[in-house]
Amino acid sequence: MQAQIKAWGNSQGIRISKEILQEANIEIDDVLDVKVSDGMIMLVKPFRHKTLEERAAEFDGRLNLDGEYDWGEPVGREVW
Repeated sequence: MQAQIKAWGNSQGIRISKEILQEANIEIDDVLDVKVSDGMIMLVKPFRHKTLEERAAEFDGRLNLDGEYDWGEPVGREVW
């Protein structure tokens, strides 16, 4: 695919199709790192750790943080 650089106010811009953004897992208002190397411009979505609230939302708000976990029957010489 080709794109053309256009004037956008006092800057320049390029439009990226919805299909390309979906393929790259990029959404509107995402922040991207811009890298330039050997005449190439690379837009990279930085890795970001999820917040506790985002993680809890994946489990319908239930994190099961009661302090105990069943690891099964003892194996070896553990003392319970």
